[in-house]
Amino acid sequence: MILGYNSNGLAHHRLDEAIELLAERGYGALALTLDTCHLDPEQASAEDIRSIADQLRRHGMRCVIETGARYVLDPGRKHRPNLLESEPADRRRRLDWLERCMEIGVALGAEALSLWSGALPENVEPKAARARLLEGLDALCETSRKLALPLAFEPEPGMLIETVDQFLELFSELGSPDEFGLTVDIGHLYVTGEGLPSDILPGVADRLRQVHVEDIRAGIHAHLPPGEGDVDFSALWTVLDEIGFQGPVCWELSRSSHAAIEMMDRARACFVAR
Repeated sequence: MILGYNSNGLAHHRLDEAIELLAERGYGALALTLDTCHLDPEQASAEDIRSIADQLRRHGMRCVIETGARYVLDPGRKHRPNLLESEPADRRRRLDWLERCMEIGVALGAEALSLWSGALPENVEPKAARARLLEGLDALCETSRKLALPLAFEPEPGMLIETVDQFLELFSELGSPDEFGLTVDIGHLYVTGEGLPSDILPGVADRLRQVHVEDIRAGIHAHLPPGEGDVDFSALWTVLDEIGFQGPVCWELSRSSHAAIEMMDRARACFVAR
């Protein structure tokens, strides 16, 4: 497994400077949340993207594209519009944005694009939302095949698809496409109560593209630095070794950008102590 860090925990740093700080600390992967502050997909130039691609190559750093920016599409509504919206134009806007993120991912040499379902919008029935999600994911799978950039779907507490079991149902409904993989956020397992990593990860090892990690308290969706929650990191590293996971294990400390230097160091120390 490869030590990584999500750029959403480096929101107060320029992206090129953030990459240098990570490289200095031995990080081998960047989970790049494309956002207003980091290669905004609606404003980043081809030269901006080439420069970051060159920097990642120089450091031998692997990359996964993250699409969880909070207000990048609507400054007044978090994570909206999403693929579940009642208005086709809103769903199209999210889909176009995800496809643009995929194009940037290809230019950066990324190995996957991570995405989620979105939360159920107001006045939308779950059955209708699920049909819209499947339609959108079908289109993204087609783009994924064309671009040779795998998808890594992340179950997220509070969203339409929030557990690994729900991901597996969705995967089956899509026809089990090879390009549709899984991101597991370890903390989310503690929030939803679906099971410990040792219960969940062995059953999805063949689908697992990326792991997000942070400490967390059971039932509370707040990402914490290591040592401040309920995650048993020793047991986590053991099960990842046992399933032979070779992908990025990316710390997602999205609420800790104000203390980014300390957080990078603490996260690395937790990982190397395994």
